Amino acid sequence: MSGREARDAKTLVRSPSGLRMVPAQRALRSPFGLDEPPWVPDKECPRCMQCDTKFDFITRKHHCRRCGKCFCDKCCSKKVPLPRMCFVDPVRQCAECALISQKETEFYDKQLKVLMNGATFFVTRGTSEKSEMMVCRLSNNQRYLFLDGDNHYEIEIAQISTVQILTEGFTPGEKDIHTYTSLLESQHITEGGNTRATGMILQYKAPGSEELVQLKFTATEDFNSNKKLSAAWLAAMHKAAKLLYESRDQ
Repeated sequence: MSGREARDAKTLVRSPSGLRMVPAQRALRSPFGLDEPPWVPDKECPRCMQCDTKFDFITRKHHCRRCGKCFCDKCCSKKVPLPRMCFVDPVRQCAECALISQKETEFYDKQLKVLMNGATFFVTRGTSEKSEMMVCRLSNNQRYLFLDGDNHYEIEIAQISTVQILTEGFTPGEKDIHTYTSLLESQHITEGGNTRATGMILQYKAPGSEELVQLKFTATEDFNSNKKLSAAWLAAMHKAAKLLYESRDQ
């Protein structure tokens, strides 16, 4: 097995919640992943934590695999995919968690592929006035952003501190101040209309340094198709930033 294959190796793990396919080395797991929550002990939940129905021999208790709380079958009947915890099969979740997981499915089914396919941007480093046209894409293991042009950069996702998405439709001077989203915010960015994403400011820590490096990404305007592709990539990156913050806040 090569070094790369060893790094990307996965192992099948059985937990009380179900089968999970996880990286052989925990340090190499996806930065968007979530840890399994501890289950609320049976003795601490005599009633459903949603409808307050008392558990007995007929009304059994079930644990939501995403939040770990106790529910009756009626309140925890849905089995929904949960890729952020690497479950092989759909798992039982309460209604609230199932809705969240269903929304995240779009990211894993569609937007993750958009990020991996990449898009072209003009990239400006720090306060430099020079920009370089680069293809930006997410690595297959979801742990790095690769930037390829005359130069090559690899940015570890875990070291990203701030993501600011710039949008069009504002007067000059406003764009860099007001029209952004950070890991702490949830402004909705779409691929069309008045909130089309046109660029991104990203800050991250370089290896071996505590100082932040800033990169500004500006969508190319040479072809309309490239502009649409860049907007879709930025919209996907916006969603990825939100998931990244959630993972860190766990």
